[in-house]
Amino acid sequence: MKIKEVAQIIGGKVVTGAELLENEVNRGFASDLMSDVLTLDSEELMLITGLANLQAIRTAEMSDISCIIFARNKKVNAEMIQVAEESNIVLIECAGSVFKTAGVLYKAGIKPVF
Repeated sequence: MKIKEVAQIIGGKVVTGAELLENEVNRGFASDLMSDVLTLDSEELMLITGLANLQAIRTAEMSDISCIIFARNKKVNAEMIQVAEESNIVLIECAGSVFKTAGVLYKAGIKPVF
């Protein structure tokens, strides 16, 4: 699924990475524990989290995650945007809970990691 479709399905706001919205994501992982994210080995992966800080961006960078959805109406800051832009990571803000966002995307065809 294209990242732009993901944003539309969840009613999300793309904060950075508009030029990357045609990229594909096929798997999703929901977590606020970045140590769990670091154990993943999957391609075309997006992260759904409520942890809105630089650690989430750095973790995605190390894990080759191309898209982060910040649920629960969490907002990203300028430093997070800068690092995401440097790493080609799309950031999306979403009002829904992590549970609801993951469920909507699962129903739309996004596969879980396990």
